[in-house]
Amino acid sequence: MDKIVAQGMRFNACHGVSPEEKRNPQPFIVDLELSLDLDKAGRSDHLEDTVDYGAVFQCVQDIVEGPSFNLLEALAQAIADRLLAEFTLEAVKVSVKKPEAPVKGDFKYFSVIIERFQQ
Repeated sequence: MDKIVAQGMRFNACHGVSPEEKRNPQPFIVDLELSLDLDKAGRSDHLEDTVDYGAVFQCVQDIVEGPSFNLLEALAQAIADRLLAEFTLEAVKVSVKKPEAPVKGDFKYFSVIIERFQQ
């Protein structure tokens, strides 16, 4: 299966369970793997035969910077659902990283990775 990959999309938002997380924006990093047939686009060299990267970024930004979610799992699911609904994809893999999670200890980030398929 062909894929379009978007890595390291950074946003500031207020997702989390605690009142502090709901109040104070913190960084979130989203990575995507969009699965679709890229044969036609590869042969035609026309944007309408593939997925517009800018539209994908805007879609993810609207969700991440929109209403607050308690869980990374719910945020990742919302991203996957919207991408599958708005774009001609066979599957999507979504990774949401939270580098400033309120956990005492030394870590790079906590993340959730989900993969969803077109029904």
